[in-house]
Amino acid sequence: MAPLFFLLLFSGNFQNLAAPAHGRVGVLAQVSGSQSPVAALDSAGHYPMQSVYKFPIGMAILRDVDRGILKLDQPVLVRKAELVPLALHSPIRDEHPAGDFTLPLRDVIRYAVSESDGTACDVLLRLAGGPAKVEAFIHSLGVTEIAIATTEMTMSQDNTAQYRNWATPRGMVQLLDALQQGKGLSPVSRALILKFMTDTPTGPNRIKALLPAGTVVAHKTGSSGTANNFTAALNDVGLITLPDGRTLALAVFVSDATAEVPVLESVIAKVARAAFDAAAHPRN
Repeated sequence: MAPLFFLLLFSGNFQNLAAPAHGRVGVLAQVSGSQSPVAALDSAGHYPMQSVYKFPIGMAILRDVDRGILKLDQPVLVRKAELVPLALHSPIRDEHPAGDFTLPLRDVIRYAVSESDGTACDVLLRLAGGPAKVEAFIHSLGVTEIAIATTEMTMSQDNTAQYRNWATPRGMVQLLDALQQGKGLSPVSRALILKFMTDTPTGPNRIKALLPAGTVVAHKTGSSGTANNFTAALNDVGLITLPDGRTLALAVFVSDATAEVPVLESVIAKVARAAFDAAAHPRN
């Protein structure tokens, strides 16, 4: 592990970066394959994932593809009853408002992971056998600090439900590292989900915002929305390719915050850049 005084220094630096959020901020950054964090702040705290959980759901579905239970080109029925409410982001609902249409499974995964589509997410949860089955798969990888308990539809109906889909920054970095190390998925499935996470248009003002131009980032965002100047969740987690080819696994969760969304996104961006710099230029 990193020397204690380095961890204390990192903690103080990241507390300062997190302070403008006026909420809870959890951070862990660790070079893949290493046991020494380059950034840590409340890394064992429980944070609502919101759409970050679509990344482990996508992994669970691709595991079923690897096992021959599902096929990427099979048609998947999207039922009218599965269309999430208009308040939630769902491009496939907007494109097919009448429901009861089919899409290839590959596209449903892409919509969920890359486009952060709420309807696609719930369809994948159904195909996976429910949240408990996805959680069991993630736990089978040795990652126990991630809980997957509810659907997007449920979260839209009960504001407190999002807190049941939680992760610790430590658990999320463990999952990111497992993906980077090729655990749980075939090389083909691993490459596909990393492509979807790299191609995502979401979160340009979060992890990616202050990184050097051209830095490759495979990431998944999550947002609760803001009501009465209160944001329950605004997150970004991902794998950052460092200049020397190593990979930095980073999780930044912001919860129960009262600062405006641009400030919260700026906190994530500044934390990401500080973690990137610490990993790219390690202390001797």
